[in-house]
Amino acid sequence: MNMTFRQLRLVVALADTGSISAAARATHVTQPTASMQLREAANAVGMPLYEVIGKRVHLTEAGKELARTARAMSAEWEAFEQKIDGLKGLTRGRLKVALVSTAKYFVPRMLGSFCEKYPAIDISLEVLNRDGVVSRLADNLDDLYIMSMPPTTFDLEDQVFMPNPLIVIGPRKKHRVNRDPIDLRELATSRFILREPGSGTRMATDAHFRSLRFNPEMKLELGSNEAIREAVAGGLGVAVISQHALQGQASGHGVVVLNIRGFPLQSQWHVVHHKGKQLSPIATIFRDHLLKSSKLWR
Repeated sequence: MNMTFRQLRLVVALADTGSISAAARATHVTQPTASMQLREAANAVGMPLYEVIGKRVHLTEAGKELARTARAMSAEWEAFEQKIDGLKGLTRGRLKVALVSTAKYFVPRMLGSFCEKYPAIDISLEVLNRDGVVSRLADNLDDLYIMSMPPTTFDLEDQVFMPNPLIVIGPRKKHRVNRDPIDLRELATSRFILREPGSGTRMATDAHFRSLRFNPEMKLELGSNEAIREAVAGGLGVAVISQHALQGQASGHGVVVLNIRGFPLQSQWHVVHHKGKQLSPIATIFRDHLLKSSKLWR
């Protein structure tokens, strides 16, 4: 089976964009050239690589397998280039990291010192909810993944690098800062504003509530920390949220941290990748930087 790197890159671009014209633009070729190269790739495989439904291109099973293989080959080639650059005393290349949305409050700051030290490295951050990060992990689309609740369905290389305390907040106009801890059940009649099912914060909260046999009477589910903070500040209820989402400024967000027995919940931040995956030199350097710089955030 003969296939060129250009054809493999086009298949990956087609998988990412769902459009032949967009794949052509991404790989800097004309659309007729992209169509011809994709036909030649399909002929080499001996099976169709995609089908058009409506106006969108969908990869066949053969196309998906080829895209996965092409990504793995591209990653290996990039790692080789980085190793050769390292032997030459150079540090340059591309780093791809996917992280859950709550990690956006600290990961970009950690990148600052990293970028100062390695200015020739291009960094791509994908900020998604947990399901989105897990989906990218399943397809091995990135070098590293940062989340608080890694899935147990994959064989992962997993390193804990920082605590992720989960706290209870209430509206400042309705609650005073209580020095003595109160029981969670005193909030049983309050509306609890929670992250969407599947998020790491929600999974940890639900597990804690089950352990206490606590079931809030009223719930409101929102998909972002910002929306939850605003809802709490507006007096809609109380919430369980990552301490990082307040960025050390609870009063500035119109909320107060409530002193509740059993809180903060002691969650943790993990940096993971598939076990057996050969990390590129740049990914290894960044992971080490993450582990070292995280000590400043504890």
